[in-house]
Amino acid sequence: MFDRIFKLTENHTDVRTELLAGLTTFLTMAYIIFLQPMVLSGRLSETETGMDFGSVTTATCLAAALATLLMGLLARYPIAQAPGMGENFVFVGSLLPAAAVAFAASIEAGVTSPWQIGLAVVFISGILFLLISVLGLQKFLLRAISPSMRNGIAIGIGLFIALIGLVNAGLVIQDPHSTGVALKMNPRLVSPDLLVFFLGLLVTTALHSLRVRGSIVWGILAGTLLMIAMKLSLPYLPEAIAQSPLVQESKLVRQCVIAEAVVAPPPSIAPTFWQMDFVRALSWSMLPFIFIFLFMDVFDTLGTLIGVGEQAGLMKDGKLPRIRRALVSDAIGTVAGAAMGTSTVTSFIESASGVEQGGRTGLTAVTVAMLFLAALFFSPIIAMVGSYPPITAPALVVVGSMMMRNVTKVDWSNYAESMPTFLIIIGIPMTYSVSDGLALGFIAYPIIKLFSGQGRDVKWLMYVTAIVLILYFVFVRMEVG
Repeated sequence: MFDRIFKLTENHTDVRTELLAGLTTFLTMAYIIFLQPMVLSGRLSETETGMDFGSVTTATCLAAALATLLMGLLARYPIAQAPGMGENFVFVGSLLPAAAVAFAASIEAGVTSPWQIGLAVVFISGILFLLISVLGLQKFLLRAISPSMRNGIAIGIGLFIALIGLVNAGLVIQDPHSTGVALKMNPRLVSPDLLVFFLGLLVTTALHSLRVRGSIVWGILAGTLLMIAMKLSLPYLPEAIAQSPLVQESKLVRQCVIAEAVVAPPPSIAPTFWQMDFVRALSWSMLPFIFIFLFMDVFDTLGTLIGVGEQAGLMKDGKLPRIRRALVSDAIGTVAGAAMGTSTVTSFIESASGVEQGGRTGLTAVTVAMLFLAALFFSPIIAMVGSYPPITAPALVVVGSMMMRNVTKVDWSNYAESMPTFLIIIGIPMTYSVSDGLALGFIAYPIIKLFSGQGRDVKWLMYVTAIVLILYFVFVRMEVG
């Protein structure tokens, strides 16, 4: 049955490989289950937004499960979806403050709240994305992207994934005394966090080199066991060691939790379900945000689909079959997610970890969807892994390294092709945003091609896209910061 539905044989895979790939993808993105409610509720920034933590947690799992299930059944791709990092910070950091200022009187009177306006904005942007997807307008943009740039997107995402992994591990840290890109090597290379990271990386890399199936999952398991052992041993360490900055400032002490139970009932979704203020969301002051979220969703999703599609060998003659279905599943996820109480749902770049594990069909995505539903009841176990990023960091670094293989597919001999591609490659990790990185390359590509005498090679849509992006950054992005 699975072979008939997902064409496993045709894609040179089997049920075991697909299930393992789904588990791998889920483990590398499970952090969103806990990070999303922390961001939207305001706990992460220590400023309450009014959104209920438990309700957002449930909405996150349900929206991710729905969108990923649709991706697996409709588009049959091994790509998972969930509320996007980046979009959620824009939601809390820009949209909610703007709504609070624009409708201060109504908010003060208790008529509405910023988060209700914000959810309506996300809902409307999702409806627009759904219309674009159903009408098939995205295919023109996909056809306009050159092979070099498509591979550049995969490389840039690979670097982005690896950077996220290094930051999550604590190997690369932010430098508060620097300007510009403020990241540097952590001088404490023997901290508990890095011991877990390096063990996971060693196990994953060694087993992957030996072509052992499930190498990434085994690496995650090894890191988890070491984390548990170190966490439980903390009370028995000599006081000089236990109270040292090396230990006390580690994520093992500050945020790691060991599960005390296996099963717990899911929180109620009622506090945020269908709590949207459409009247104020459709005002002129909120219009820029509708297009900002639409822009971010379209380019994040296209970027991930192309990048992961290239890695998995799913691209056919420069096209991604069934892309309309993939985008529809994303758009429906965003609409449903906003209705339930969470921000924009998008395709996750962590899907590359499952692809590297061998996932090639929608069965991988269906597996992830089922695990998101299970997480509603097994949240203590997921919390243990998700609360301690060094456990899954090795998987991200390994996957990032594998995606670098696409560098040989870039036409480096043609500078008009390679320079815009290079901007995408460095832009995605350095801006910490898939959409912003793509924007750099998409703006540069037609301009460089035109002035290099290769303007005829550029599809008309790329010129239009470049103009729209320039206008977006000048008139919209500057206004909202």
